[in-house]
Amino acid sequence: MNSDVRSAWSNLLKPFRGAPLGWRLRLSVLVLLVATIATVWITNRLLTDRFTESTRNRAELRLALYSGNLLSELRRNSIVPQLLARDPTLISALQSSDYTLSTQRLISFVEEIGAASLMLLDSDGRTVAATDRNRLGEGHRNTAYFVDAVRSNATIFSVIPRESGGYSFVYSRRLENGSEILGVIVVEVDLQKFERAWAGISDAVMVTDSTGTIILSTEPRWRGLEESTAMLRQPPQGAIQRAIRATTDWTALPPDAYLQGEAVMRMETRIPFRGWQMTSFTTFESIREKVNSVLALEIMGFAILLALTFYALSRRATLRMALFQRESAELRALNARLQREIAERERVEKTLDLAEQTLAQSSKLAALGEMSAAVSHELNQPLAAMKTYLAGARLLLRRNRPEEALASFGRIDGLIERMGAITRQLKSYARKGADAFSPVNLGEALASALSMMEPQLRQRHVKITQILPEEPVMVMGDRMRIEQVMVNLLRNALDATKSVAEPDVEIILAAGDMAVLTVRDNGHGIEDIENLFEPFYTTKQPGDGVGLGLAISSGIVNDHGGRLTARNAQYGGAVFEMQLPALGSDGLEAAE
Repeated sequence: MNSDVRSAWSNLLKPFRGAPLGWRLRLSVLVLLVATIATVWITNRLLTDRFTESTRNRAELRLALYSGNLLSELRRNSIVPQLLARDPTLISALQSSDYTLSTQRLISFVEEIGAASLMLLDSDGRTVAATDRNRLGEGHRNTAYFVDAVRSNATIFSVIPRESGGYSFVYSRRLENGSEILGVIVVEVDLQKFERAWAGISDAVMVTDSTGTIILSTEPRWRGLEESTAMLRQPPQGAIQRAIRATTDWTALPPDAYLQGEAVMRMETRIPFRGWQMTSFTTFESIREKVNSVLALEIMGFAILLALTFYALSRRATLRMALFQRESAELRALNARLQREIAERERVEKTLDLAEQTLAQSSKLAALGEMSAAVSHELNQPLAAMKTYLAGARLLLRRNRPEEALASFGRIDGLIERMGAITRQLKSYARKGADAFSPVNLGEALASALSMMEPQLRQRHVKITQILPEEPVMVMGDRMRIEQVMVNLLRNALDATKSVAEPDVEIILAAGDMAVLTVRDNGHGIEDIENLFEPFYTTKQPGDGVGLGLAISSGIVNDHGGRLTARNAQYGGAVFEMQLPALGSDGLEAAE
């Protein structure tokens, strides 16, 4: 069978032998994969650096453009109050308190200038003319742009918080006639148009004043806060939101940072106006998209080459497929034959197990038969005594001495009890072992085995020496089978001392992690220890034994988790040791 298996596998592996082309193709695939990974990695690095620099340059240019536009708007509107403060129509209206044409004149100016709104305030801070007619009559006496303008002879710039949110950016200048202050002209600069323009790009932009307060931003909720506080708020829904959500302190970050997997570029520039600064946040999403498009083309090219390589491999595999099918059919046939042989061997093993159990029971019965002669002698003595006691009792009854007759009957009853004990021991020994293990006292089992062997021991006049511990030695097992081992060891000791003038058998029971029963005799020792426990090995004469006692005993001890050993004593004789796991006081076996 083994030669058939080797032959089948040899035929199956033939296509793989002497096929350098297959290995070359596999090596080519490996080289192609390595080249693909290296090319993609290098391309990714180079293109990322290149597109990053390009994006940074564009962000810097955009920031310079935004700041320039903002500065231009501020400077352009800063001249308006100075021009309007010299307008004779407005001065005349303040002197005469006739503002009929003043609002219309301001409206004509705002269209030319492009300011957000214009207001004319009298000397009491009341709005007397405005491009927004709803603001006529408002009082501004306590506002900064009115108070500072009245006190100064220059144009005043003020940033005024709005109740609805955000800020108003106002230029103001006083109107005067000689030393008399007539009123104040207020020009509101439209910077919100820049916020609306910035909101249409993929950057987040904000402008801070000299105190670090955000006054312009693409995110309305940032206005009026410092940058670190603004970042704590929920960011807007846009391209930059995921990067801004990751931090609360942008000033502690380097210009380029990866935050929660989102690449962000932070740019900052100074606006030459009252310490203002402009900051922009740009994502690298466009860079990643450009790089990924190039990488996709490269990967597609390598995929085509890899597909061609796999096509070559598949052609070779197709040629081998027919051979594999033929070899697989042979293997299936071989597998079927192996399964039949395995089933046959399992059946034989079951038969052998049954035969082994039968032989073990036969060995016990053989030992039982060997002891029957001595047992019959033991039973004959009580029977003879019983016959004598019955005759005496009959005679005593005839002589009307019932008390003495009852004493004879009591002696007969004792002899019957003795005979019953002998037969009970023989019957229990002849039974098969129990299926389940239970705690066994080795001292009691040894006493029972010695009781069964007592007739033979007394007949042979063997000296028995017992060394037993004071405490019970407990193991977990089948008492009947353990007693069978003990009886076999005692029988071997008796057989070994047949030719000895003064036979002596020493029995030692010790307990520790293992319970050890030692049976030592003063016979001639063991000649062949290696084959001692092999089935059908015996040193007895033909007809005295078949060599199964020790083999069966060794199997019983192994089934109990122990071991049975034999050796020659130092001063002659043989020593047998049965070691079993001891049962602790808590009912658990001690660890070996």
